[in-house]
Amino acid sequence: MIIFPAVDIKDGKCVRLQKGRADATTVFAEDPVEAALHWEKQGARWLHLVDLDGAFAGEPVNLPLITRLCAALSIPVQMGGGIRSIETAKAYVQAGVTRLIIGTMALDNPEMFQAMCAALPGKIGVSLDTEGGMLKTKGWVADSGQTIQEVLPRLAGQGASFVIHTDIDRDGMQSGVNLALLGELAKTSPLPLIAAGGVATLDDIKNLYPLSKNSNLQGAITGRAIYEGTLNLPEAMAWLQAQPA
Repeated sequence: MIIFPAVDIKDGKCVRLQKGRADATTVFAEDPVEAALHWEKQGARWLHLVDLDGAFAGEPVNLPLITRLCAALSIPVQMGGGIRSIETAKAYVQAGVTRLIIGTMALDNPEMFQAMCAALPGKIGVSLDTEGGMLKTKGWVADSGQTIQEVLPRLAGQGASFVIHTDIDRDGMQSGVNLALLGELAKTSPLPLIAAGGVATLDDIKNLYPLSKNSNLQGAITGRAIYEGTLNLPEAMAWLQAQPA
């Protein structure tokens, strides 16, 4: 099971939002590269990077900064936010991003999404963000009218290699994970699943861990919890490493 520390970029800084709201922002580091290097030194095996400016603008905003960040790290980076074209996707891969996370475009433009998966095989995942059981798009401000169960089979068939599910109601709230929902998704998803939203303490990691052994759960993303200290990343990594193979 992989723990993905999150570095979210807004206005060139490392921030966290609450429930994806741009008006509920906490700045945790002036330089996202320094934040990323900190988590690498703490033992992270992957970094989860989000260009919030790109997500809200619908186009690349921080490509030079992301290029610098990837060059500074020795661990792989998965990144999302504003990737709406094959050209943009290829630019991020050339910048050093290992795999890309597509949100709005995967739901609104299936033909483009399938073409992107074909152009960059094995590198494209999908962020499926739900509020009240329904999928949201465009930086969580638009309703898609679809459920996650309705779209997963299509995305898998089009070439997606993994899926991230964010529970918007719990994102940035440190309220714990929705184990019932995640358990159902992990067992039914045809793709490796990464959980996001609500991962607040070591207990959340311990509760999720069994799903990684008997279902399709690949890992969990954590942001505010590791910045505010309610989850100690080295402690969580050590606990996972101590579990029997």
